[in-house]
Amino acid sequence: MSALRIVLVGYGPVGARFVEELLPSVRAGAVELTVVAGEDVEAYNRVLVAELAVGNTDLDAMLVGDREAAEEAGARVLLGVAATSIDRVAHTVRLSTGEDLAYDRLVLATGSRANVPTLDGVERDRRDLASLEKYARQLVARDDDLPAGITALRDLADAERVLDAVRERRRIIVLGAGVLGLELALAAAHAGAQVCVVHHGPHPMPRNLDRGGGQVLRAALRRTGITVIAHSRAEAVAFRTDDDGRRRFDMLVTADGKQLRGDLLVLSCGVSPRNELATLAGLRTAVGIVVNPQLQSWSDPDVYAIGDCAQVVERTDELAGQRVLPGAPSGLIGPGWRQAAWLAEAFATEAGQRAGDGAGGDDAGGARGAGGDAVPAERDPIVMLKAEHIDVVAVGDISADPWDDDALHPRRRVSQWADPEHLRYVKMVTEEGALTGFVSVGMPRTAAELTLLFERRGELPADRSLLLRFDGPDYDPSEDADAFAPTTTVCWCNGVTVGRIEESAACGSTTVECVGRDTRAGTGCGGCKGRIAEVLARVAEADGSPSLTA
Repeated sequence: MSALRIVLVGYGPVGARFVEELLPSVRAGAVELTVVAGEDVEAYNRVLVAELAVGNTDLDAMLVGDREAAEEAGARVLLGVAATSIDRVAHTVRLSTGEDLAYDRLVLATGSRANVPTLDGVERDRRDLASLEKYARQLVARDDDLPAGITALRDLADAERVLDAVRERRRIIVLGAGVLGLELALAAAHAGAQVCVVHHGPHPMPRNLDRGGGQVLRAALRRTGITVIAHSRAEAVAFRTDDDGRRRFDMLVTADGKQLRGDLLVLSCGVSPRNELATLAGLRTAVGIVVNPQLQSWSDPDVYAIGDCAQVVERTDELAGQRVLPGAPSGLIGPGWRQAAWLAEAFATEAGQRAGDGAGGDDAGGARGAGGDAVPAERDPIVMLKAEHIDVVAVGDISADPWDDDALHPRRRVSQWADPEHLRYVKMVTEEGALTGFVSVGMPRTAAELTLLFERRGELPADRSLLLRFDGPDYDPSEDADAFAPTTTVCWCNGVTVGRIEESAACGSTTVECVGRDTRAGTGCGGCKGRIAEVLARVAEADGSPSLTA
């Protein structure tokens, strides 16, 4: 009998969760695990890189991996080593050190890289098959080299560049108005930097917000001191030469003639999956690495993908012949963690069966996790903008308007409430009374209630205005039993409920950080930390004991 040899390429938060879930099988000797990390640091939560970039957190608070525990269990973790190619016939992975790793199962958790938009003055690398075959050494496991004064925000080096600009209160231009770009802009402005957000859409967060929500958010951004320039497509960058002779970013030029001077340009134009290893290996890729609902490559039953690089599509004869496939990687940490846990359980089951059968073969009949034959389908992701004094939550399709005459959806209803002067806005979309999507800006408690209703597929009250009371001056959250019911989900990234947090508090976890270490709540996107603090305060009040919820 031989152990199941698993090679994991990628050691971000999703890869680290996969390692953590698989360690019992590693300790038991059923799995031989090798991790090809790429970066030379312990796994950290990339969602919090923007917080690091403005000095609101440190690296220790971002760490999500435990290399020492993994190595003590028997895993091999290779920091600072990259995978450069895959030989699917030989079942080996070539490393940047020249070593070849043999595998029975290969898991790609390579994540994504920041998009570099088309700008005169900034070179972009192509990563099509022809370019990869010709320049593999320069392109695989590498990001685009950006000129001085221009950066993305994906890793620790990017965060350090932004932090230098924030500390010196320089002028920062953020290109893009998605969630991550706005979170950085707000945090940098709060830290004292001069910030300008440039985007070509009609309003911020256009993929998630309707016009009303976007306009209220734009007003909120401007009140914080951020300059917001909409309907402006970036076209070129200009440079200046410093006293030391170094060429640096000086100006962003837009298609409508604006010339915006700054000290640092931060590119926040979305991300693309790191597909190059899969492409070179002949694996099917579309937006991401194409895998079936068992997270297994369409092209090779021994190769799997999880997280930001995985595009889950059920294979059919019709789709197999199509160049463009439906869907895309979610790009969110919660779904990636759930994929990692499911696949680790599937491999643990497979390894246990091999041990029980005394088999050492390579038969790959498809993974089976604890949750069934396929990774559970995800609902529409809940998108939250996390910033001081600005609360934005959105989920589902919110494109419908109250005045639509939609023959295809005769039971659809839309309710809207706006108070732009006080930066408040809510839109709710229902189908046969059940909530299918909503937008909430500046209404955090209403958003929390709507999130519960969306989670439970619950019906809204006939008088929708009753939901506005949650953010009214007379609302007492301690009297709302439903929001604190034991089964109510608090942390969506990790599926942690009120009851689990209360159990943690009963065992001595009196702070949000302690609860995070014990339950993982709040360690993903961080948007639930306020709710965790509320649960802890409620527990402390019931016990008559003090609680430190900071």
